[in-house]
Amino acid sequence: MAEVTTIQLDKSILENLKKSKEYPRQSYNELIVHMLEIFKNIKSKNQYDEFLHKIQQQKMRELWDNEKDEVWNNV
Repeated sequence: MAEVTTIQLDKSILENLKKSKEYPRQSYNELIVHMLEIFKNIKSKNQYDEFLHKIQQQKMRELWDNEKDEVWNNV
């Protein structure tokens, strides 16, 4: 059997956990494990989005920062 521990939570967090259960008999342990999986997936997607954004920034500078565009700013 896995080791277990006791943690202290605000009552408002406990109420939110109760409301977040997928089914009435779901344990808080199962719920938290599920929430952590979702969090990890979102975090990894966010890192991918940030990576794409950095790549796009360089290309956009190439497209926008040129002499032809500067001429239009002075018209």
